[in-house]
Amino acid sequence: MAESRTNGTGAGKTEWYAGASRFELELEFVQSLSNPYYLHHLCVQKFFEDDSFVEWCKYLKYFAEPKYLPFLSYPGPTLKALDLVQQEQFRKDILRPDVVERLTNDWMTAFTEKKE
Repeated sequence: MAESRTNGTGAGKTEWYAGASRFELELEFVQSLSNPYYLHHLCVQKFFEDDSFVEWCKYLKYFAEPKYLPFLSYPGPTLKALDLVQQEQFRKDILRPDVVERLTNDWMTAFTEKKE
C-alpha cells in the first residue's frame, strides 16, 4: 500500500512504496525495458495482452521529456522499447527468439559504438 508524505521541500506529496518513491519504481521498470530478454519475459507472462499494462507503458513515455532523460542509463534502447511496446505486431513478435537476439545485437552494437 502506498504511503503519501511530503517530499521535504514542501512542493507536494510523493507516493512511497516499501521505501521507494513512485518515480524511482517507474524509473527502474522503464530502464529494464532496454533488455530485450525482459521484454520477451513480459510477453511470455502475457503482460502485453493486458490493455491497461500497455497504456501504463504509454504513460511512462514521459521519460522522453528532456528533464527526465538524464535519469536514463540507456536512453536510446529504453525509449525505443517504450515505442515498440505500443505496436501490436511487436508485442507478438518479441515472443520469437530471433527477434530477441536481433534486438540484443542491435542495441548492444549501438551502445558500444557510442562508447568508442
